[in-house]
Amino acid sequence: MGALGNRSVLETPFSITAYTEKLIRDQQARTVADITLNDPSVRQDAPTYSERDAFFIRGFSVVNLDVLYDGLPYIANPRRSFLDGIERVEVLKGPTAFVNGGVGRVGGTINLVPKRAGDEPLTRLTTSYLSDSQVWTHADVGRRFGPAGEWGIRANGSYRFGETAMDHNDIKVGVASLGLDFRGEDVRASLDLNHSTQNIDAPTSLFNGATLPPGTAIPSAPDGKINTASPFEYHDSTHNMVAARIEYDILGNTTIYAAGGASRYREDFLTSSYTILNSNGDATSSLAIQPQQIQGFSGEIGVRSEFETGPIGHKVNISVQRSLNENYRGGFLPGALGLPGAYPTNIYNPIYLPGGSVDTSGFPTSDNLPLFADLLSTSIAFSDTLSFFDDRFEVTVGGRYQEMRSRGFNTRPGAIPIGERNYFYEESRFSPAVAATLGLTDGLSVYANYVEALAEGGIAPATAANANEIFPPFVHDQKEIGVKYDLGSVALTAALFEIRQESAYTSPVTNIYSVDGLQVNRGLELTVFGEPADGLRLLGGVTFMEAELARTLAGTFDGNRVPGVPKTTISLYGEYDLPWIEDFTVTGRVVYSGTTYYDQANTQKVADWTRVDLGARYKFNRENGKPIEIRANVENVFNENYWASSARGFLAAGAPRTFMLSAAFDF
Repeated sequence: MGALGNRSVLETPFSITAYTEKLIRDQQARTVADITLNDPSVRQDAPTYSERDAFFIRGFSVVNLDVLYDGLPYIANPRRSFLDGIERVEVLKGPTAFVNGGVGRVGGTINLVPKRAGDEPLTRLTTSYLSDSQVWTHADVGRRFGPAGEWGIRANGSYRFGETAMDHNDIKVGVASLGLDFRGEDVRASLDLNHSTQNIDAPTSLFNGATLPPGTAIPSAPDGKINTASPFEYHDSTHNMVAARIEYDILGNTTIYAAGGASRYREDFLTSSYTILNSNGDATSSLAIQPQQIQGFSGEIGVRSEFETGPIGHKVNISVQRSLNENYRGGFLPGALGLPGAYPTNIYNPIYLPGGSVDTSGFPTSDNLPLFADLLSTSIAFSDTLSFFDDRFEVTVGGRYQEMRSRGFNTRPGAIPIGERNYFYEESRFSPAVAATLGLTDGLSVYANYVEALAEGGIAPATAANANEIFPPFVHDQKEIGVKYDLGSVALTAALFEIRQESAYTSPVTNIYSVDGLQVNRGLELTVFGEPADGLRLLGGVTFMEAELARTLAGTFDGNRVPGVPKTTISLYGEYDLPWIEDFTVTGRVVYSGTTYYDQANTQKVADWTRVDLGARYKFNRENGKPIEIRANVENVFNENYWASSARGFLAAGAPRTFMLSAAFDF
């Protein structure tokens, strides 16, 4: 929990879910988007067979760049995080400026917890097959050393390659991770190294959308196997990362800690995106290339202490955090690359350009690029959790003072010299936070919180009457109340929340740029996890959401629904151990998203959809006592065609029926 340290999920005054390594293996999840689909408040905002993951949490966009690694921002893969070396995926819902710092993340934060060596030696080899012809091999080795097992090493390596269930789409993914840790009596330390590559032939694009007259129907989603990308298109990327963390107990009740990390991501691509023109699926498609390099640096230091003042207990944390994200891009105009112009196509019957249509020999690459933009965030956080009545009642008060600096630089030839700064924003703000938990019984607690997220404020454009006026950071706040009920073998939670997101625009009447825009998302989340009956396990729930455009330019769309946000979403996963076959388990998952609107005028409706996944697994031991576990899963059993996302002006088609079979051998 960042500034709040380690907390039990059921004793935390926030809505949080943690998905374990076992669930990742049982569902044969490849990326973060696969596993977070178990949460009804999280939806994927990018096509499965594109190069990236992106999310909607509580109705707000959270891109993969904002995913944390072991609590640190900007060092995880900014496009897609693979799960081979991940122990746990945590989803903290709501604004997180107080807990984790950083900029944005209005709807929530995803945190990746790396694998650590367990007390028992582990050597596991998993081989998998995914339709249409993907082969996946994954090795996982863990050992502890020293008189008391103080030193640990956990190594993971995997390679996946072959054709996917989408036409022409071929993916090669290589992942290597190494986690070292030391757990002494007073000192705990860890070091993580990660490397991944992703090479995709004919990737589908995130930037598919529609330009339709108001009231024109959005066409039905195409078969998930149809790929509009030409076979010669590609996306190649590499990510390298290092992270370290250390804690030292200077007293029995006081710990000092420090953490830091750095990463570098590079991508080169030639990809297309389409714009739908009518309800028959006619579209125009165009090619683009924009090599990028993204670098991230993050660090924090802090102290935690627990003490009492009379009958009141205290858990105090003071920390300083600093993070930097740098984006390097090519400075060129598409016309200078010899790319063909927009060409007609159809999302149901695509037109493919012939091989050799584009000469890629002179394309710039990600090796040498000018700085395009950077974002620097520096913050100081303080919190005190006061406990009363034998810890039955806890109140957390605190906040974070944060400075943000954002710069942009020209990278294209023209009147402004290349490398000259063309954008600068620097402001600061203190964000207060308060949260409380009341334990009514040993298993029943209620909680409430008020927290904020910060984003760069606006700068009035040159055409406005108040040109170049710099506004304070946008403040996006959440009010939440909830109930958590732990029955021992199963837990039930309910959360009622309201999140308000500010925005700015120029008034057509006064020509003044001001912070007058407002989006308000109100929702109710009901979740369950655990084993309500012997052999039956459940995970998931339902979210009801009212996402409203509360204030818009000239009041044009006031009161309308926010595009891309459904009123009802359901994610419910279940397992059942068959009593007549030992160690044989059947699994199933239902994912539902209600109807949405594509436009702010709410004239273009996108149909609701339901996806059903089924699976089974069987575990048995070899003669040497080491287990073998066989898993079979089918995603989208009924091959539903659906628009998985319709937010931010993009349309992302859902993946087709996909078969997965794996065998895991322990040695």
